[in-house]
Amino acid sequence: MKNITVVGVGYVGLVTGACFADLGNRVTALDIDEERIAGLKRGELPIYEPGLEELVERNLAAGRLLFTTSYEDALQDAEFVFIAVGTPEGGDGEADLKYVSSAAESIGKMMSASCIIVNKSTVPVGTGDWVADVITANQDQSIPFSVVSCPEFLREGSAIQDFMNPARTVLGSLDLDAAEKVAQLHLPLRAPIVVTDLRTAEMIKYASNAFLSTKISFINEIANICEALGADVKEVATGMGYDPRIGPHFLDAGLGYGGSCFPKDVKALAYMAEEKGRHPQLLDAVMEINSDRRRQLAEKVRTALGDVNGKNIGLLGLTFKPNTDDMRDAPSVDIARLLSDAGAKVLAYDPVGMERAQAVMPSVEMVADPYSLAERCQALVVCTEWNEFKQLDLERLSEIMPVPLIVDGRNIYDPKVMAGLGIRYFGMGRGYGPDGNPLQETSG
Repeated sequence: MKNITVVGVGYVGLVTGACFADLGNRVTALDIDEERIAGLKRGELPIYEPGLEELVERNLAAGRLLFTTSYEDALQDAEFVFIAVGTPEGGDGEADLKYVSSAAESIGKMMSASCIIVNKSTVPVGTGDWVADVITANQDQSIPFSVVSCPEFLREGSAIQDFMNPARTVLGSLDLDAAEKVAQLHLPLRAPIVVTDLRTAEMIKYASNAFLSTKISFINEIANICEALGADVKEVATGMGYDPRIGPHFLDAGLGYGGSCFPKDVKALAYMAEEKGRHPQLLDAVMEINSDRRRQLAEKVRTALGDVNGKNIGLLGLTFKPNTDDMRDAPSVDIARLLSDAGAKVLAYDPVGMERAQAVMPSVEMVADPYSLAERCQALVVCTEWNEFKQLDLERLSEIMPVPLIVDGRNIYDPKVMAGLGIRYFGMGRGYGPDGNPLQETSG
């Protein structure tokens, strides 16, 4: 058993702490938000993540997971201190390191014995060196420590699975002995371990997220072309995905990426490049294509209805992806705004995200279930691919909707099935008209 401190009990910190505790370690999770810590001590989680509530409860009961607001208490016996605080987007797209700075300052002031500092937050290249300087500058007496970069690769909605079964663990440090100790901490996960220097490890995180974002924008660019030529992007993606050089993952055309990582990480990498005199033209294109998807969907709705002014439009799903309540950079926010600006009344339903969504979309009316939503709307717009929506009674929808019209931003339905039910259907890059026939045939 190792004594681990995790600074920050947001999404990454809470998952990291709970999972390390479940592996048999003694974990103290620290946050300066007193209300959040008080709730966690009662077993109340600040985020929704499948399986996390049970994991926290189990390890709280076993005494392996503790919560505190005191740096002094948290650092008392710590062998490893994970910094897992937020790095939000700054005004120019750069990563804002104010929370990392605050954590490093407090660690320096309260450290009483040697330990290994592990940067878990996504931070700009060079931050590991800077964190070491900040900690040293805030020490009253010289206490040796090492800094290791260990970027996270967790997907919201499957974070526990990702932590316990990682594709790889990346470690970066100028102290190979410290990197080896952090590697030992991760050995129970039985995944390949990549050991490199600090800056390279930090870059691996940004490069990985930028590449995945590029795949998403690429298939969305192909979707645009498919619509013009009468091809179906879902079948195109399937055919591409069988090629082992390409793979099937992140080839789902639709509304693009959102959430807390991809948008800010691509911007931050582009910012770092520009600061060093490089021209990140590919990254700029990736971001532009991603933004366009939201405008294109709103335009599909306007085109399908002729005019949305005075009409009720229902959003199926609000969170940026299924199995989370995270609304950060969710496409639904932009889509609701664009439709509202055009005069529409926007209503919405989401299985878990409506409470958080209401705070960022106060003008959107939240509805209790999909069928109540359908009864009141002239069009339904799929914004999040929740499994619940894949199993809806489509025949019932076609009967209760004033105008049976669905604009599917996630391509979860079959155009031909929808046409057979009398539902006008518009997907993203499907190459089919609302009658279920290929656009090339209907236009020729």
